[in-house]
Amino acid sequence: MRTENIFPTKGNLINVKKSLQLARMGFDLLDRKRNILIRELMTMIDSAKKLRGQISSTYARAYVALQRANITLGVIEDIENGIPIENGLDIQYRSVMGVELPTVTLDAPEDPEVTYGLYGTNSQLDNAYLSFHRVKLMTARLAEVENSIYRLANAIKKTQSRANALKNIIIPGFEYSSKFITDALEEKDREEFSRQKVIKRQKIHREELAKAMESSRAQLQPPPAED
Repeated sequence: MRTENIFPTKGNLINVKKSLQLARMGFDLLDRKRNILIRELMTMIDSAKKLRGQISSTYARAYVALQRANITLGVIEDIENGIPIENGLDIQYRSVMGVELPTVTLDAPEDPEVTYGLYGTNSQLDNAYLSFHRVKLMTARLAEVENSIYRLANAIKKTQSRANALKNIIIPGFEYSSKFITDALEEKDREEFSRQKVIKRQKIHREELAKAMESSRAQLQPPPAED
């Protein structure tokens, strides 16, 4: 804040102190928000690591089973085309400290029913089908977690930037302005006090001088004539 644009008055001092108080409250709120978002982010990161490990191993098992099914059954494109397309995906949002985080749900059972006939298939195909279904469920959950991580990280970055601006620029500016006005008012009070003392001394001096002159005139007056 540029102090040359601030006239040192008590009204401006009150306004600056109010702004300083609001800035400090804003910094405290942003600091709390940042800490809450960081805790939420750490939880999401742990979940993402676990999900990535699970989905990688499940993908590996699914592809091995698919290869074995292809080897034993030949190319199973016809069976693949008979599997219905998944359309049970739903996305809702929840708010965490003003940050909208997605909640991805997939309306599908943990153990799905087999939609292809048993004739011409084997257990390797069943294993591949079930493994890819689990991958589908994990992918929906992983998409939710990774998108939440991105949104939280972006919100933390913005919150940190605003908190730094308050801490390093705005709050010091208001503190400097408050000190500038306070010092100016105190200097003005000291000058006024000194001026009043001078005026008081001059008044006392004039009163003493007037008394002295009055006394001198009284002494210089001739005594009254006797009859």
